[in-house]
Amino acid sequence: MTSNNSVATGELSLYHTTTCWFCGKVRQAICDLGIEIELHDIAASSSRRQELVEGGGKAQVPCLRIAQPDGRVEWRYESADICRYLSARFT
Repeated sequence: MTSNNSVATGELSLYHTTTCWFCGKVRQAICDLGIEIELHDIAASSSRRQELVEGGGKAQVPCLRIAQPDGRVEWRYESADICRYLSARFT
């Protein structure tokens, strides 16, 4: 997803599938906020699915991976929680 907002880039990535309604809700929020987030379709890439399972603990989508400046990584599940986080951070 491209945007004019350069605030978000490599620190955020969204694990999703193209057929998941909840994932679509998060992708729409990303678009509406005009931010850029790296997308990983776990249905199209078994290695991305494995990353999600190893990092987040389960193969549930959507999942927002948040790399903190101190090196910690947070894996945020649930579309409503992800949308609230993005809205609070980028509006």
